[in-house]
Amino acid sequence: MEQLYQQRLKRYVTAMRNEKPDRVPLRPFVAEFTAKYAGYTCQEVTHDYRLAFEAAVRCARDFDWDAVVGNMVYVWTGLTQAIGLKYYATPGLEIDVNTGFQYREPPEDEAFMQPEDYEALIEDPTGFLFNVWLPRVSTEVVDAGSPCTYRNNLSFLKGGMAMLSYFGAFGPQAQRLRTECGT
Repeated sequence: MEQLYQQRLKRYVTAMRNEKPDRVPLRPFVAEFTAKYAGYTCQEVTHDYRLAFEAAVRCARDFDWDAVVGNMVYVWTGLTQAIGLKYYATPGLEIDVNTGFQYREPPEDEAFMQPEDYEALIEDPTGFLFNVWLPRVSTEVVDAGSPCTYRNNLSFLKGGMAMLSYFGAFGPQAQRLRTECGT
């Protein structure tokens, strides 16, 4: 399996360097297809990243792909719900269980970011994201200067814990794809 992995890695890196590989490398981003192929609903892989990881492994094992994304369904409900994000429609919650997640746009006059916001974003990206963007896109985060709430504080705690769990799982997933699938 390691030999196959090295062959695919060489092909992929060669192409990224604008050199000529032995063949065109294939690295699909097939998102919800992996769920359907593995026998899961979009809701299941969106709510449980371990199922999404398993679906990616099954596809990598069964198809002759040179590279894959560890989790092709990148919206995980554990994180989006922890901080109350308003801009995702999640399978099984706001949309059908077999529909991939969707971005929700408010009416233009209520857009999460207005043209006059760009200067503030450029001047202080982190401050803008915490003080302006998150209160607009989250049901839990309060506006800067407003009294801090239990739900506001808990959203950051839950969001941080969710990120730690989710992103920490990618290392073992990459190793599994390498050793079991050669990708």
